[in-house]
Amino acid sequence: MAEIQVEFDVPAQMRDGTVLRADVYRPGGTGPWPVLLARLPYGKQTPMMGVVLDPLGAARRGFLVVVQDTRGRFASEGEWEPWTYEESDGYDTVRWAAALAGANGAVGMIGASYFGNTQWTAALSKPPELKAIAPMVTWSDPEDGLWTRGGAIELGITVPWSLMMGADALMRRHRTDPATLVSSLGGLVQDLDGLADGGYGELPAGRFPAFARHDLPELGYERSRREPDWARSCRVAGRHDEVDLPTFQVGGWYDIFAQGTLDNFAAMRSAGRSATLIMGPWSHANQQHVVGDVNFGFAANSAFMGMRGRLHDLQLDWYQRTIGDGEALEPDTGTVLLFVMGINQWREETEWPLSRAVDTHFHLRADGRLTPEPPSTAEQPDEFTYDPMNPVPTTGGALLLSDEFRPGPLDQTAVEAREDVRVFTTEPLTEDVEVTGRVRAVLFAATDGPSTDWVARLCDVDENGVSRNVADGIVRVRAATPGEAAEHVVDLWSTSIVFRAGHRIRVQITSSNFPRWDRNLNTGEPEETATTGRVAHQQVFHDPARPSRIVLPVVPPA
Repeated sequence: MAEIQVEFDVPAQMRDGTVLRADVYRPGGTGPWPVLLARLPYGKQTPMMGVVLDPLGAARRGFLVVVQDTRGRFASEGEWEPWTYEESDGYDTVRWAAALAGANGAVGMIGASYFGNTQWTAALSKPPELKAIAPMVTWSDPEDGLWTRGGAIELGITVPWSLMMGADALMRRHRTDPATLVSSLGGLVQDLDGLADGGYGELPAGRFPAFARHDLPELGYERSRREPDWARSCRVAGRHDEVDLPTFQVGGWYDIFAQGTLDNFAAMRSAGRSATLIMGPWSHANQQHVVGDVNFGFAANSAFMGMRGRLHDLQLDWYQRTIGDGEALEPDTGTVLLFVMGINQWREETEWPLSRAVDTHFHLRADGRLTPEPPSTAEQPDEFTYDPMNPVPTTGGALLLSDEFRPGPLDQTAVEAREDVRVFTTEPLTEDVEVTGRVRAVLFAATDGPSTDWVARLCDVDENGVSRNVADGIVRVRAATPGEAAEHVVDLWSTSIVFRAGHRIRVQITSSNFPRWDRNLNTGEPEETATTGRVAHQQVFHDPARPSRIVLPVVPPA
């Protein structure tokens, strides 16, 4: 086999004259070859590339691979502004890559998270040579998982991501002043290392002090409020009908963008596009078979995929069918491959969401019961006190925080022992119950303050009594009349799990999950200025007129 050729820092000039640089991997031989393009802000040779794309392996399969630093990052020129230039730069880069020596004129894009979104923005710009995209673990609506969720700030990801991205910015800013560079990087690292020990608690959360200290571009919450047009630059939701391309989408049930992946897929199918979906039991950066406290079996590993082969190879197989001859794949229904937790099996479907799933209500009851039957008589409400200076600590979930906080299913013993967490549990199940689809909690609740948060968490309790989180969500509310009950819907996003016979289904209700989400200080002040909290007295009702409940999409047995 002819030797693969690699060119480093190949320049591409954008429409405004800015030069972006890419590493180019050419297969042996003369071509022509289809192009696989990745545009990322983390460095062209970052180890995380291996999770998403093996450039040498793809070149051996006959792809011309282009990995580019986005504007203002590492070897590329320009100023770093998250998302601002990705649509125009994506268009220009696709056209440039398609014209490289040896290219067959057809480009596919690949990548995860931020460089999953650079695929969507490039596709929205409609370069004629772009034939397909394969976004992995990326969002749809940035206000549903990227910088906010249910109105609360996604503090857990906003802070470390913005600080981490600041290292290259500071190196560029102070490259001619070594003393200032060392000092500024030292302060940045100190803030990053101190997040779990108190740094996350700095206020105001909506104008985080560390960003101002280092004068850094941040993930987006504050700027999205200040500049709505800029905020739309990374939004895919509502624009899927503009993308007339086949897509291969990959997500994980414990990924911070799990629902975004599902929403992107469903919208593309609804628009009549060819779309493929794979959802594993994975977190954002872990596609192996042990996630959190649970070993899902080696079949869950992305290197095995239940005897289907490596996820990398499944993607490349799809790309060889899609752009191997320079033409787009003919529209088809695509594949839906879901990992069903609990029974730990991959299952092929033809749709998402599953039309056969039935919304089934489990009601919060007195004495901590969770029953299919609603209350028939008045029951005393559950009450607790929420102190924002002593919030419920983040313990597992679909999250991406500083490294001290592990994502995935974790033992909830410490959380459920708190006085500010109410727990509702079914009797042991007499048969398996599969829940596959979007979960929501309907709460009739009251607070004595002008504002508060409601957090709901679905858990699986095994035969030994160990409770592990499955899905959760938050909603930030303004109380029209303090102390008066109102109906609130908490979106727990989606999952696929079989609660096994002998297990129990559990729901936690509380008012915080920190530092995953910023603390509601219960004062009603804007997050950009609020620095002082008050204790809130909370009530959750469960009576015939106010039946608080969780709604589970139950799949009937085959």
